[in-house]
Amino acid sequence: MCYTECGLVVRDGTYPRFLDAGIPSIDSCGLPVEFEITGGDVNDCSVAPELIAKLPDAQAIVADKGYDSECIREQIIKKGARAVIPRKRNSLKGNADMDWGLYRYRHLVKNAFARLKQYRAIATRYDKLKRNYESMVAIACGYLWLPI
Repeated sequence: MCYTECGLVVRDGTYPRFLDAGIPSIDSCGLPVEFEITGGDVNDCSVAPELIAKLPDAQAIVADKGYDSECIREQIIKKGARAVIPRKRNSLKGNADMDWGLYRYRHLVKNAFARLKQYRAIATRYDKLKRNYESMVAIACGYLWLPI
């Protein structure tokens, strides 16, 4: 079942090591809409603003605690979406306004990773060049869209 009326874009910060810290964004149906390939030594939060800028309009953007920064929250609000990101334990503001029901949709990212890992070239990253690997990820994402 697709939740297209939500206009949900799901983000996740836990990435398997063999995907080389790729940052995907997943729509409400669990299908990838954008991705960014980063180096293994690059923090995902540093690339998140560029990826958020590329995303289509959404009512909510869900992320995990790794993306808890005011910079990212402000960018999401400027896009007209609601930031569903739990605050870190040491935050002074707390999670009183957190929508935990909407936060549960983060599992769609895990499911998308599981489907992408079925492609051997993506799971093991045999390609040395970023552009070749990026092309393989784009083809695999296209295959995920085909059953629709």
